[in-house]
Amino acid sequence: MSQNISRVILNPDDISRTLARMAHEITEKNPDAASLVLIGIITRGAPLAKRLAEKIKAINGAEVPVGKLDVTFYRDDLAKKGPNLNASPTEIPADVNGKTVILVDDVLYTGRSIRAAIDAIMDIGRPGRIQLATLLDRGHRELPIRPDYIGKNIPTAKHERVKVKLKETDGEDTVVVVNGND
Repeated sequence: MSQNISRVILNPDDISRTLARMAHEITEKNPDAASLVLIGIITRGAPLAKRLAEKIKAINGAEVPVGKLDVTFYRDDLAKKGPNLNASPTEIPADVNGKTVILVDDVLYTGRSIRAAIDAIMDIGRPGRIQLATLLDRGHRELPIRPDYIGKNIPTAKHERVKVKLKETDGEDTVVVVNGND
């Protein structure tokens, strides 16, 4: 069962420029970088959060703590996944109480992963506020979730799949849309 690439959405330079723009938007909306904590949702949200923190540091010199969050056991489809779950360790390097937590993910689709991430964060502490940054928003929301920072809106059909590849996890930076019916 092969998947044909329908279209390339972002190349490596596009991803870098998109993250730079998002970092500028984050610093404009949150001038007090000391109150920020970036938390990337495992798998690809974590390296994106780290890249955003590096770009924020280049903009204003501030070191923003970066964590990674596994939402496996907070998902509402846990029973469907079966007993062979591969959870990764959650690592939150800073106290989230009273802070602005920016959840970072690669693709926003139904909103269910973000709902799970919010539940997980609330088990860790009580942030002053939670914001959402996503590299891609493909629509088709099932929950009332809206990102604060969007790298790119991409209209997709429900049968299509968005494939994000990052150097840290896949050896290359690219985003493609593939036909999920193939």
